[in-house]
Amino acid sequence: MPNMELLASEKAVQTRTDLAAFVHALREDLRLSEDDWENPTLDRYLEALAAWIHDMPGYFKNQHIEEPHEPSWGLVATILHAAKTYE
Repeated sequence: MPNMELLASEKAVQTRTDLAAFVHALREDLRLSEDDWENPTLDRYLEALAAWIHDMPGYFKNQHIEEPHEPSWGLVATILHAAKTYE
């Protein structure tokens, strides 16, 4: 089940400070809900992170959103959050 608070926190990221707070929230989500994570180990998480970044154009295409030319703090939060469950 998706953590709606974590998703809302991700969507609110606009600054470096917001991103730092989101990373803390992501870590707390792992601590409290490890069973909800497809990639709970650093090795698996980093592998999923790299795979999602590689496949990111497909995400934007499927969402009918133009892929950004430059990353934003919010995009970094989306990438980090996606690696939680990406296979």
